[in-house]
Amino acid sequence: ERALESLNYTLIKNRPCRIMWSQRDPALRKTGTGNIFIKNLDPTIDNKALHDTFSAFGNILSCKVATDDGLSKGYGFVHYETHEAAENAIKHVNGMLLNDKKVFVGHHISKKERHSKSEEMKSKFTNVYIKNLDPEITQDEVEALFVMFGPVASCVVATDDNSRSKGFGFINFENHEDAKRAVDELHESDYKDKKLFVTRAQKKGEREEELKKQYEQQKLEKLSKYQGVNLYIKNLDDDIDDERLRQEFSVYGVITSAKVMRDEKLGVEVDETAKGPSKGFGFVCFSSPDEATKAVTEMNGRMLGSKPIYVALAQRKE
Repeated sequence: ERALESLNYTLIKNRPCRIMWSQRDPALRKTGTGNIFIKNLDPTIDNKALHDTFSAFGNILSCKVATDDGLSKGYGFVHYETHEAAENAIKHVNGMLLNDKKVFVGHHISKKERHSKSEEMKSKFTNVYIKNLDPEITQDEVEALFVMFGPVASCVVATDDNSRSKGFGFINFENHEDAKRAVDELHESDYKDKKLFVTRAQKKGEREEELKKQYEQQKLEKLSKYQGVNLYIKNLDDDIDDERLRQEFSVYGVITSAKVMRDEKLGVEVDETAKGPSKGFGFVCFSSPDEATKAVTEMNGRMLGSKPIYVALAQRKE
């Protein structure tokens, strides 16, 4: 006990250590009883400051601020020995100011439970997002368009500083069935010479996750498409351009693209007539793996201009 009280959060090689009682019962760890979640934490609040704040409400088994490269992510967890201590902490700290920031404190909900709840909310959505609206459209016109499907609790069209529509908005229905019918019937329909985009409204985190998945999928598809046909060439003379690169490799097959990588002038995009200096490497993409393999075999180490060039299959950049 004395070691835990004296040494918890002290620095070991400039990293604050965390000390807690060894918990042999996995059921107690996994049930989450007594575990609370805190968000909107000031970046200056570390593990020790969090522990000091919440130790007043009961015996703490473990306490941690989530970090990324040593910087606080603005949320953390405190696991109490008892459910009562957790309830007491929530009652007294939720909504209070910690370092001038209003914090949220609540029971920790497992990722599985959060996912289950999220899926349930998705299946019973009432909030609808609409975009590609005519800039001259009014909020009343948008509401009139959607009220045909059922009672609308609220309707908002985003506007700029001049009260001009930004072309998107949100409509919250009272009933899920009406919201779903509006999405099904209005999506990609024509309204005032514009094709509407209508879908279930998403939270920012959900949109970011979806975009991330789309990006990763596109990245994999691109890698798959160019696997075995894209060549990396380095040690190029400064005067070798895209056209010369294409000419030298065209004898081995059909080239879909040939590009010498160049520095941008003054950090901005440059046009074809004002390209920056060559970086000394480039890429040639063939239409088939056989052609690319033959080009590697024949061209690697061959003199091109005043230098022997290096040619290999382009590797995925990790």
